[in-house]
Amino acid sequence: MCPAEDGPLTVVVADDHPIWRDAVERDLAAAGLSVVGAAGDGDKAVRVCAATRPQVLVCDLQMPGLSGVEVTRAVAPTGVRVLVLSASGEQADVLEAVKAGATGYLVKSASAAELVDAVRRTAAGDAVFTPGLAGLVLGEYRRMAAGPVDDGTPRLTDRETEVLRLVAKGLTARQVAERLVVSHRTVENHVQNTLSKLQLHNRAQLVRYALEKGLAD
Repeated sequence: MCPAEDGPLTVVVADDHPIWRDAVERDLAAAGLSVVGAAGDGDKAVRVCAATRPQVLVCDLQMPGLSGVEVTRAVAPTGVRVLVLSASGEQADVLEAVKAGATGYLVKSASAAELVDAVRRTAAGDAVFTPGLAGLVLGEYRRMAAGPVDDGTPRLTDRETEVLRLVAKGLTARQVAERLVVSHRTVENHVQNTLSKLQLHNRAQLVRYALEKGLAD
């Protein structure tokens, strides 16, 4: 389990460019987040996460040793949420990171404020994408879908599917409530019902399910 949220949000930063890595650490620390470790290669990133158990790992894709995708695949099952921070905005890279277990994906052109917000939202379990990337990912999964899923998966109601689509695009529960003109509690109820039906445990898993099944309109 990750540390309890009774203190500063804990983060590990993994990037093989020391100047960039130091800048990210400074931006996060200036916002009141606690950087508990750093790594310049993928193997060390896994070791540092195992030793410090941060709430969020901010991780580049291209690093010596294990790649960012391989690091994500290693640490996500331990409860560490992963925000990929990469120079690449290629759809294939985003797809691979999400399938490996990343909660969010941000390109390095993001501002310091956008990075801090993304880290906070990632820690909260929200799916976070650089604007435009979520739509590309969802569109690709729709294209890959061979047709309606009929594999015994419990059916969702139209409203549950609508909420799932918006959550998968990175909207928070409050933003979904505003979009659908319903209460925040109603949205949370739909999310919990969907998690229960699909036997999933958190929103990151819910987003991956939506992407894999091409459920978004």
